[in-house]
Amino acid sequence: MFGMSKRALWSALFGLFAGAASLPAVAQQALPAVTPDDPKALIAPELRPYVGSRATTTFNETIVKMMRAAAQPANDNLPKGVVAREIPGPDGAPPITVYIAGLDTEGEAKPAFLHIHGGGYIILSAREYAPRLPAYAEACECVVVSVEYRLAPETPFPGPRDDNFAALNWLIDNAGELNVDASRIAIGGDSAGGGHTAQLSFAAREAGIPLVYQVLIYPMLDDRSGSSKEIPDQFGQYVWNGGSNAYAWSAYLGQPAGGETVPEGAVPARMEDLSGLPPAWIGVGGADLFVLEDLAYASRLAEAGVPVEMLVIPGAFHAFDVYAAATPQAKRFTESWQTALHRALHSED
Repeated sequence: MFGMSKRALWSALFGLFAGAASLPAVAQQALPAVTPDDPKALIAPELRPYVGSRATTTFNETIVKMMRAAAQPANDNLPKGVVAREIPGPDGAPPITVYIAGLDTEGEAKPAFLHIHGGGYIILSAREYAPRLPAYAEACECVVVSVEYRLAPETPFPGPRDDNFAALNWLIDNAGELNVDASRIAIGGDSAGGGHTAQLSFAAREAGIPLVYQVLIYPMLDDRSGSSKEIPDQFGQYVWNGGSNAYAWSAYLGQPAGGETVPEGAVPARMEDLSGLPPAWIGVGGADLFVLEDLAYASRLAEAGVPVEMLVIPGAFHAFDVYAAATPQAKRFTESWQTALHRALHSED
């Protein structure tokens, strides 16, 4: 399986796509019993063709190695319109690679979007997300900077958070060279990238760095989901389940997920004071493992006086906007966050 493409590996391991019935023996052995009996019944009819007949398997060390081995080589040619830069990392840490789209040294300075990729804190990379960046830059009329932060468990919290914070400071310090308006910077990402975004918003608040917006795309916010907090069966049947969540959070925290205490700033759902954070867009699928924690976080933001826009797509599974990008639900979802981000970045134009 180490020679499989990324798409084929996702299909085999997680029951995605209509042709996922013929799984390699390794993946078949790893799949747990399915509850409820028909997990596809939980998915919106338009999205069902994009999932197989089996529920997802659970992440472990072996699967992480397989996913990383299937990653696109970093030395492949970058997509048109994307450039790579090496920037200083946090004190005592290695340099960071960032991928930039939408650069324009002529004309008025553009707003910027600091993008943080997903992958459960343990897989994927900014390099793999690079093909998406030009579309983000075009839709939101901004410069997009995507951060190649270090992954857990090799680098647990706070290392990845500090990488993202270093990239934010670099973006501000080099705004003139990049032709960026440093007063109009937003941050955002999907899944673990949404969790990183929320963590970074706290760090920026404490440092007195104003951000105009945060985009939390089905964000991974609570280490207790799937560990000390049981999740009802109707959530998390595809792509990312409670067992994967507990495994990934344990790797990221450097301690078992769901414990009584966690490192300060590591788990957004456990932060007590949400006041003074940037306005937020939060979106999630109604069958996603994260729907309950995301709804709770949106409610707490609103209670703290933070403007928040919340979108829940009924019957949508985790990362449906990627796997089922052609569906009306996915198009509505993507258009919603990009419209909100564009509005926030250009509110003074």
